[in-house]
Amino acid sequence: MRKSNFFIVGALLSFAFAVSGYETVTASAQEQGVYVGGMSAGFTLKSGNPQIIGISEVLTEKGACSPAATAGLRAGDKICKAGGICVETIKELNEIVNKTQEKALELQILRGNEEIIIKVTPAKDRTTGHYKIGILARDSISGIGTVTYIDKANERFGALGHSVCGENKRELSVSDGLVYECSIVGVNKGIRGKAGELRGMFLSNKTIGVADKLCDCGIFGKVDANFQTDGLIYTVADSQSAVPGNAYIYSTVNGITPMKYDIEIVKVDKNNKENKNFVIKITDEDLIRETGGIVQGMSGSPIMQNGKLIGAVTHVFVNDPTRGYGIDIQTMLKE
Repeated sequence: MRKSNFFIVGALLSFAFAVSGYETVTASAQEQGVYVGGMSAGFTLKSGNPQIIGISEVLTEKGACSPAATAGLRAGDKICKAGGICVETIKELNEIVNKTQEKALELQILRGNEEIIIKVTPAKDRTTGHYKIGILARDSISGIGTVTYIDKANERFGALGHSVCGENKRELSVSDGLVYECSIVGVNKGIRGKAGELRGMFLSNKTIGVADKLCDCGIFGKVDANFQTDGLIYTVADSQSAVPGNAYIYSTVNGITPMKYDIEIVKVDKNNKENKNFVIKITDEDLIRETGGIVQGMSGSPIMQNGKLIGAVTHVFVNDPTRGYGIDIQTMLKE
């Protein structure tokens, strides 16, 4: 999840049975049709290797130092091997670093598409007594969000509508992304100057599918073979169909049932390079009363206009939580 002058959320969703709040729409044989989402889901995405997200200092008996900075490590580097041993988690990396002590440790790094070797000398932290190299790293990311659609033709889903990489634009590649049904148990309302958020509970015994691709357009993956997609198929709009005016979204802000909420499309920018194709405004009084507008966890909520799926909610304006951005559905489907 990230925040700037807008908000962002995480993840995926549970999808698809006929529920209260949906209207019946059938796609014709000539048009692409998908199951429309709107359910919340919990996701846990593993990167396969520790990925550096920041460089820090180690406070030693002789003062502060940064072995990682001295060695030339950078944010975004993925550590594939340490001392010739494959590492998949931060815990494994820490164990190797601590055993190495003050000897030079050879790291095999993936930087972009290039594999490089970097030697780093750990330093002893005076507080814990452990040896460290001075990095902030992650090997997974988790959160809640909303699925946008499920394409029955290939049993794949699209969710979120935006990147989960954060402000530094470093993508988290995914090797094992599990997606669960999620029940929303509470809401921190959005107010001017502070984005709100949904609070959810993972239903770990109910798997939706496996995420296998993260990109600027969201999270995509394969739906579990046992997951029931008994819902309604909606026509996918082309990029020229969306126009300023009345529209609506499906989103889950309580329990597991998605509901329909009225919005207004204020502006359409089909060619926006940051995938901010719509400026939207929440007009539904029930949703504003319950959440304050758009909150973290609603990213991926499908945007509907004239009975067709045109896009997904992606960001919120922190200075006005009733307003936000959306992405064109055709941009998501290309992924």
